[in-house]
Parts: sequence; structure tokens; C-alpha cells
Amino acid sequence: MALHGLAHAVIGVPDVDVNRIFYRDFGLVEGTAGRFSTSDGGEQLRLVEQPLRGLVEIGIAADDHDDLARIRRAAQAHGVEVADDGDDVILAEPVLGFRARVTIRPRVEQVPSPPVLPNRPGVAERGSARAPGIYPPDAVQPRRLGHVLYATSDLEASSRFLREVLGFRLTDSVPGVIEFLRCSTDHHNIGLIASPTPHLHHSSWQVDDVDQIGHGAHRLLGTDPTCDVWGLGRHFLGSNYFWYLRDPAGNYAEYFADLDQIVDDAEWMARTWDPDKALYAWGPPVPPAFLEPIDLDELSAAYVAAGAS
Repeated sequence: MALHGLAHAVIGVPDVDVNRIFYRDFGLVEGTAGRFSTSDGGEQLRLVEQPLRGLVEIGIAADDHDDLARIRRAAQAHGVEVADDGDDVILAEPVLGFRARVTIRPRVEQVPSPPVLPNRPGVAERGSARAPGIYPPDAVQPRRLGHVLYATSDLEASSRFLREVLGFRLTDSVPGVIEFLRCSTDHHNIGLIASPTPHLHHSSWQVDDVDQIGHGAHRLLGTDPTCDVWGLGRHFLGSNYFWYLRDPAGNYAEYFADLDQIVDDAEWMARTWDPDKALYAWGPPVPPAFLEPIDLDELSAAYVAAGAS
């Protein structure tokens, strides 16, 4: 696969200064002008000011210029306009209208974290030692940006753009409800969910394990209990542990760990699932705000006004 993951996300918020505190506390390393880095992926988030929250741009990492040429040809065949910015290729997503920027960059190399040895029935893996997960780390720093999930009012059009123009592959789906697509070995790098109102649902950030998810969420909730959205749980599609938190603008940010990896495409078959498999294997009940964000009416009014203008 010529593409190899998400390079970055640009997210719009009404107040950059207020929201940057959230992402700093989330564990991203703050730079200048609303820019944030992960430990393995480098600079992967930028906050920009706009009246309503939303997804402004995603960066998609490619290996070389041949990959960009393939996307240009696919875009031309589908009547999609392409803009060039230096070596980058930029296309507009057909429903939300955010920029999909395809950029040449090296593949992220990740050094494995030390294995966690759980005690199991009949096996004292740790010997006479306490579980390291009981000790909070100085900071929980996400390793890299994993995926972005957004709601679209035209699931077919958004999926076709990702698959037929950009070159993503379908991993799993609940027909007419949700699709997971990948451009790397991750189970998904983009998630699509059907909604009458297009909007950014969440960005998702990889950490080492479930203890880091718990420590990261615990620290954020100790500062602002109202930022809790949903967690701790384990998704069915993708298999990852999760916890979702809300930034002050209303965008969700997810910690994830232990996501399914597709290291051999020949061994993976995309399947369709019933709706009861769409969200989780276990965890707290799905809160209403996860499916319908509290600012959905405001976003819907803006979407309708934009369509009428």
C-alpha cells in the first residue's frame, strides 16, 4: 500500500487559546501557533480559529511522487479538482469540504514499548512485583495520530472519494451506518458515520496500553470532569480500548490502544456487520452525546444556511 497513515489533522475551533490547554493536558507536546506533536509522529495537530468547530484538513502520508501521480489520475477520472502546494496534492472532500492533503513523508518508525506482564490464573508473570500500571506516569504522551472519524450526510459519496480517488481500503462496515477505511496497517485511519449533519466526530491518538488510557483520562477528568464523553471500553470493530474526552469547542479526542493490525491484506476480509456490533464489545452504555453531540443543532443550522447561500 503506497499510502501509510495520517500525517496530521487541522481542526477549527472558536478560541485557539482555550482549546490548546486541553490538548496540552491531553498529552500532546505544544509548539507555537496552535501546533502539537506526538512522540513518534512529529507535528500532527494544528488548531486554527474559525466560528464553529470542524475539520479543516487531514494530511495523508505517501511514499513518493508516483503515489501523488496516481491520485492525480484518479481525481481526473472522477472529475475531482486537484490543487498543488509545493510537492503536496490537495483535494476537497465532497461532503464536509475539508482539505485532503497528500504529502510525501517518511514512514513512522515505532520502538515497541516494554511488555506488560499481567498475572493470570496459575501464572505469576510479574513474580513478587507490583503492577506498574498502578503508578501514574509523569505524562501520558500519545505516540501518534491514528485516525479521524467524521459524520457525513452522503456516506456513499464520502466513501467513494476515499476509496476510488485517494486509495483507501474498506476494512469493516455496518451498511448505511458506519464504515472503517484504512491507508496503513491500522484497522482504520478514517471512520465515516451517517448523519444528516456533516461534522467532525473525533480524532484518535495512540498510547501504549489500557493503563495509559486510564491515567490520561484520569488526569483530564481531575481538571475538568465535564470533559468526559465515553469510556473506558473496548470497541468491537477494531478491537481497541478507548476513552473519549471533549475539548472546549466540542470536538472529541480519543485515547486508543491495542487496535487490530492488518499486516497481510490477503488474510483480511472486509465484512458487513449488524448495527449491534457497530460501537463496542464492552463498556459503559453509549451516552446520547456520543451519537448526537450537544452542539448538533448549531452545526445543523450552519450546514443548512451554507446550503441555502
